[in-house]
Amino acid sequence: MTTRPLYRVKAEFFKTLGHPVRIRTLELLSVREHAVSELLQVIDTEAASLSQQLAVLRRAGLVRTRREGSSVVYSLAHPEVEGLLAVARSILTGILSEQVVLLDDLRAP
Repeated sequence: MTTRPLYRVKAEFFKTLGHPVRIRTLELLSVREHAVSELLQVIDTEAASLSQQLAVLRRAGLVRTRREGSSVVYSLAHPEVEGLLAVARSILTGILSEQVVLLDDLRAP
């Protein structure tokens, strides 16, 4: 049996995160669990698209589901996802701050 190198597994993991609906869903689930109907009210997408993206997150093992009456409720499978999203935000803030400084330098007479 051949195992895939860890860097390839990591690349697949980051590909899973590479969709805006998936990121927004994970952000919302970082705050609390949500029923699909709640997610649809907040995320600007069609029900079929949200369902597809939730399935990707489920297959990747990032979210869990449970039934509550006739609703399906989603939650994070790993609380560390919240920290991952916070680190991504911090990195992006740093990158954008550097770009603002560069832009200010370019605008200076």
